[in-house]
Amino acid sequence: MARRRKPEKRQISPDPRYDSVEVQMFINRVMRGGKKSTAARQVYGAFELIEQQKKQNPLEVFTTAFKNVGPQMEVRPRRVGGATYQVPMEVNPDRQFALASRWIIASARGRGGRSFAEKLAAELSEAATGQGASVRKKDETHKMAEANRAFSHYRV
Repeated sequence: MARRRKPEKRQISPDPRYDSVEVQMFINRVMRGGKKSTAARQVYGAFELIEQQKKQNPLEVFTTAFKNVGPQMEVRPRRVGGATYQVPMEVNPDRQFALASRWIIASARGRGGRSFAEKLAAELSEAATGQGASVRKKDETHKMAEANRAFSHYRV
């Protein structure tokens, strides 16, 4: 059953330090248990570490990382006559950001030892250079879409 109408997008105010809506959305995704100030402290801590260690603008590293991790194609299940096919589809920009942030946070949390800020800084800087677990996840998604190209004519 399809929805009657799409719910309107919520307006998210930009974060105070970098005046960026993307950074604020990322902080919201890092947040656990409603502890936004803790999440903000961790993200800003990661940005400071990037600035100290890599001597680069953390906002540029952040945007490059998200550009490298956001998938262009993904597979979505589609039922056709009793069979379910994995149909490759293009990913819209909002979903690209959502998936990229989810993958970056998950792979940062999966790293060993240290504080979360250090893990996140390492994951972001690796993703910006095209390495790391989150970039591998994107490549996996692209491979899956490529392997199922035969079913692309089932697109909605």
